[in-house]
Amino acid sequence: METADLIATLGVSLLLIAFFLQSFKFIKAESYIYCLLNLFGAAIAGYASWLIPFIPFVILEAVWSLVAVLSLISLYRSQKFHVKQSEQI
Repeated sequence: METADLIATLGVSLLLIAFFLQSFKFIKAESYIYCLLNLFGAAIAGYASWLIPFIPFVILEAVWSLVAVLSLISLYRSQKFHVKQSEQI
């Protein structure tokens, strides 16, 4: 197995773990662990795609990573907002 294959296997495994855990309700889609698994899985798979080079998957994984980052930011902001509201009560 080539280096790119090993890297891709790691990335795709993280994505599949996130998918499995969320699909069977072990974790919520609105959780840090789900977003982080998607972020690192997509980034690693994207890097592996860059190594071979397979640009369509590089683009796919870059967008997937971006969505995961935006989800993390949104999750952080919403939790920060809820903390501020509970402090006012």
